[in-house]
Amino acid sequence: MMDRKKIEDYESGPVSPKPVDRVDRFGFIKPENGNSPEALSRSKSASEFEREERRVRKWRKMIGVGGSDWKHYVRRKPHVVKRRVRKGIPDCLRGLVWQLISGSRDLLLMNPGVYEQLVIYETSAAELDIIRDISRTFPSHVFFQQRHGPGQRSLYNVLKAYSVFDRDVGYVQGMGFIAGLLLLYMSEEDAFWLLVALLKGAVHAPMEGLYLAGLPLVQQYLFQFDHLMREHLPKLGEHFSQEMINPSMYASQWFITVFSYSFPFHLALRIWDVFLYEGVKIVFKVGLALLKCCHEDLVKLPFEKLIHGLRNFPDEVMDPDTLLPMAYSIKISKRLEEWRLEYEKVNGKAVASSESCVKQKHLLERHASRRKTENDEQNGEVIQSTETRGKQKLLVERHSLRLRKKNDRKNGEVIQSTVASGKQQLLGRHYSQVKPDYKKLDGEVIQSAEPGCKSEELSERRDSQLMTRLATN
Repeated sequence: MMDRKKIEDYESGPVSPKPVDRVDRFGFIKPENGNSPEALSRSKSASEFEREERRVRKWRKMIGVGGSDWKHYVRRKPHVVKRRVRKGIPDCLRGLVWQLISGSRDLLLMNPGVYEQLVIYETSAAELDIIRDISRTFPSHVFFQQRHGPGQRSLYNVLKAYSVFDRDVGYVQGMGFIAGLLLLYMSEEDAFWLLVALLKGAVHAPMEGLYLAGLPLVQQYLFQFDHLMREHLPKLGEHFSQEMINPSMYASQWFITVFSYSFPFHLALRIWDVFLYEGVKIVFKVGLALLKCCHEDLVKLPFEKLIHGLRNFPDEVMDPDTLLPMAYSIKISKRLEEWRLEYEKVNGKAVASSESCVKQKHLLERHASRRKTENDEQNGEVIQSTETRGKQKLLVERHSLRLRKKNDRKNGEVIQSTVASGKQQLLGRHYSQVKPDYKKLDGEVIQSAEPGCKSEELSERRDSQLMTRLATN
């Protein structure tokens, strides 16, 4: 379940190791009274151990070496696989089977080196938030107790890597319990890709809407659960209305952490077995089964005790062999889908179907490398085409420059002609006004002219003196 080297690293650290008899088989420190269900698990009879060994052999045969026969067996005998998953995956094979049924093993094989790149070379805006919450994740488990120990380092790496991988989601506190649960059964890289498979929807509906801003998927699930509860347990639903109890007061963590936050670990593991194979329906079913088991007590409680009761169910109710068969018997698939459609209708489809959107995004991410390869092949043609267009543009610019120069020369001639014409018009416009002066000026010019002066010179003198007078006037 846990890497032996990591346990030894913990024991050699500054924190004093806990006595063996105070740690249960999952690695959690047992309460002082020692009455937890896990504490009783060591007292198995010989027949129970033999039955467990037979289960392990059946599972090993079903999955093959390293999971090589898994897909073939699932296609051939899906009902057998479903029945065995519901009975519980053997703890020694749980990590491998979780990777197979979630699709994370395929993601890992298709993306070699990606996790290392995210952890070592990338930075995240959520790093401080992750560090702050690390010690709050499974604080009673020996793997996560040592400050900056191997467990906390692994948890930090996985959460930081995902916050970089999907910056839209980033990091939300509830993700720590999911990552922590996975790290107890697999390596960092395996846990990271299983987290990716869950949030991106490799097999079932994507979970990332649980952690986006505003928690849109949580709101949808609570809406669906409230209506299902009122259909299956109308008396309890009426009592909740009278006491003003809504699902957000007690059921949010059920969906955000898939029961890994406060439920007994042995029960959470059995729920996770089914959750990874069948999807989120099991969360609704277990929630309804819990309320059904405690129905008679809950309908009698006032508000304060009701809230406490919904967050602290009796130990006898938390027995997976009692609770889960009841959950399996509850049929909700059809109504669950109908209430999803009703939720979108009520909200004016303001919250789009995250499943469809995220699946499209996931497909784009999966085929990103293929598109990149195709684009690289076309780069040569694009570059050649760009060079040709550049040459054509250069020729056009040169031709335009020549035309501008030619037009400038013509414009100069036109301007000169316009100026001369303007002078003529100016002389003509004022000639009538200065005609007496002009005649007088003619006499003065002629009298002042030297003998032998040509008529052209007389005309120029006359015009010059006339322009001077016009300018003065």
